[in-house]
Amino acid sequence: MKGLELSQRYFYEVALPILERDCCDKLMKLAIGLAGEGSDCFGYDDEISQDHDWGPGFAIWLSDLDYQQFGKELSQIYDSLPKTYLGYSARETSRWGEGRIGVLQINNFFRTLLGMDGLPQTPKQWLATPENGLATAVNGKVFHDPQGTFSAIRRTLLRYYPEDVRLKKITARVMVAGQAGQYNYPRSVKRNEPCAALQAEAKFIETALSLVFLLNRTFMPFYKWAHRAVKPLDILGEYAYDTVLRLVTSHNPQEKEQLIEEFSQKLIEQLREQGLTESTSDFLPDHGPGIQAMISDEELKRLGLTVG
Repeated sequence: MKGLELSQRYFYEVALPILERDCCDKLMKLAIGLAGEGSDCFGYDDEISQDHDWGPGFAIWLSDLDYQQFGKELSQIYDSLPKTYLGYSARETSRWGEGRIGVLQINNFFRTLLGMDGLPQTPKQWLATPENGLATAVNGKVFHDPQGTFSAIRRTLLRYYPEDVRLKKITARVMVAGQAGQYNYPRSVKRNEPCAALQAEAKFIETALSLVFLLNRTFMPFYKWAHRAVKPLDILGEYAYDTVLRLVTSHNPQEKEQLIEEFSQKLIEQLREQGLTESTSDFLPDHGPGIQAMISDEELKRLGLTVG
């Protein structure tokens, strides 16, 4: 069973009756679900995942005021819940896994992931917000949220980047992907520099995948999940998944160079389809300046082409 399904069933079948009995008057103020850090929140968990930070459990998110007024009482109720369910034992919390379940403050949850108080407001704040943090803030599932405060924040984030920010990030990705993959990878191979070639290949994969997510208006998760997460995307998703897999399993530098070039041309085609470039160049960085010129915000437009 996937961790998200396990936690949802645990909430409805075990926890909810106890919460209705012991704190019925507060239930309307609680947002409850499983979201944030952890493979189970993305649905990527498997048997290997079950050795830590996995098992029956959920988060209860409270406003700062409610946390002050009855957070301690609610934590005692949560801690008293059965630790095992459907044969699954209690979570083994790792040193990095604390604060994922239990009674939490809404503001702290988003601050931890986004690195700021509140939501990003200005283009530069959006640009500085970690993309994997944004992906983590909107994953998982909310089981119960009568007041809708927690869910409203997630819906705001799911509207995605302001278009100027998306354009700035796309500019940076085409510059870096082309420089790493189309330019530096083959030159490193010719110079017999395998370390540099490997780094160039890895940088191309990272930035090309990020560009696919940007073209789909979807936040890219933590690097460990980026390849898996790209596959279901409508725009170039399956192509990117298959091409990257071929790229990393090939031992032939000439084949790798060809795959990088083909991927680059697919990206350029999609830039044209989305009306982001009129350039006829087959070199990704040649498209960057034109994309940056489309940005309305003057402060973003003045940033270097690779910033984003």
